[in-house]
Amino acid sequence: MNKLIYLVFIFVFISSCQRNEVIKSHGISYLEKREKLIFIDKSNKNDVVKIFGQPSTKGMTEDNLWIYIERTITRGKMLKLGKNYVKKNNVLVLEFNKYGVLIKKKFYDKDNMNKIAFAKDITENEIKKENFIYSFLSSVRQKMLTKRK
Repeated sequence: MNKLIYLVFIFVFISSCQRNEVIKSHGISYLEKREKLIFIDKSNKNDVVKIFGQPSTKGMTEDNLWIYIERTITRGKMLKLGKNYVKKNNVLVLEFNKYGVLIKKKFYDKDNMNKIAFAKDITENEIKKENFIYSFLSSVRQKMLTKRK
């Protein structure tokens, strides 16, 4: 019985002895430091592309809104059973005027994002519910017709 307890203890100790932290990154590295290299009313789109590269996302309706993302995920400790957690979640939103000069920049980190209020209303999509049955039946009909040929 004591040998079994020792084996379990050694197994837990060895499995949690990881020297280097496993980090999975997505987006632009060191976004917080790079953000300090651009200035409002001085930097333009070319300066931003030199520092950050092409944006992760551009505005849906206008091309003058650029969004850069940095996300870092790592594994938790043994007490959390090795579950992944977000270490960094930074977003930089840049807005340019019609001449390409930076007029507004906002930097959001993990703490700031928790303070953003989102609408709690839910939009029901009645059309999609009705169209699901129609699309399902039409796909079955199409498969039947292709087998006839």
